[in-house]
Amino acid sequence: MVKTVICTEHAPAAIGPYSQAIRTGHLVFFSGQIPLRADGSLCEGDITAQTRQVLLNMREVLKAAGLDFSHVVKTTIYLTDLADFAVVNDLYADCFVAPYPARACVQVAALPKGINIEIEGIAVVD
Repeated sequence: MVKTVICTEHAPAAIGPYSQAIRTGHLVFFSGQIPLRADGSLCEGDITAQTRQVLLNMREVLKAAGLDFSHVVKTTIYLTDLADFAVVNDLYADCFVAPYPARACVQVAALPKGINIEIEGIAVVD
């Protein structure tokens, strides 16, 4: 199996032993994006600010793979508080158009660096 690392300086570097994204065949698996800026600094603020930063990071990683949000077929959203779901859903809807990707959204006890949201996904290369 051939794996190609997708990496961009326009999104935060991995904070552990993983890649921003991996392409294998026609699939790109992108790691969970959290609200870090490209320089690695934490995006302070409420769930709106954090979600916008996560979606920006996702856009940059997809762009580095030659893709955009229309190529995404599956996402998983991790929230520390499901009460934030409506806000996240509205911002998410600004990036994705029909046919929307399959999606799961779960509440978790905690996320890295004390943040409130993380989104990971899978995209298909045409």
